[in-house]
Amino acid sequence: MQQHPQSTLEVFYENWRGYHEKLRNCIAPVTHEQIFLQPAEHLWTVGQIVQHIISVRAGWFSGTLQDADEAMQAYMEWGQSDSPERNAAELVRGLDDTWAFIDARLQRWTPIDCAKTFPDEWDGQTYEVSRSWVIYHVMEHDLHHGGEVSLILGMNDLRTIDL
Repeated sequence: MQQHPQSTLEVFYENWRGYHEKLRNCIAPVTHEQIFLQPAEHLWTVGQIVQHIISVRAGWFSGTLQDADEAMQAYMEWGQSDSPERNAAELVRGLDDTWAFIDARLQRWTPIDCAKTFPDEWDGQTYEVSRSWVIYHVMEHDLHHGGEVSLILGMNDLRTIDL
């Protein structure tokens, strides 16, 4: 029986899912003390970076794309400077919940759905951003900050994102 070849988007989504799993798997065993590791005093800790990843996922996919969700609304607050500290289990749950929210949409949105635009305010100006742009932007954001997490963990001889 002949298999259906994957589209380029399916390959991107599958690999983003794999990256998410690698990120959550390197966060899961982190201890309370390791959550506070940082590369320099003036830079974010591992925990702050992961909370930022979670809040940005929720903010773009639920907030900007106008897909209201109570759980995502709560995760949007995780990126605030006064957000309470979270332990590894909470961070993993936040990563998994926001990923499940994203993945459900990636599985159902058509190319026409992805072309739809939404208003987004930046630096006092409103722009129209498409779902496609948001998908790419959040994926690049995950990769960037996940790399920071991996570097900090690796600097401390801990498990990193295994690419």
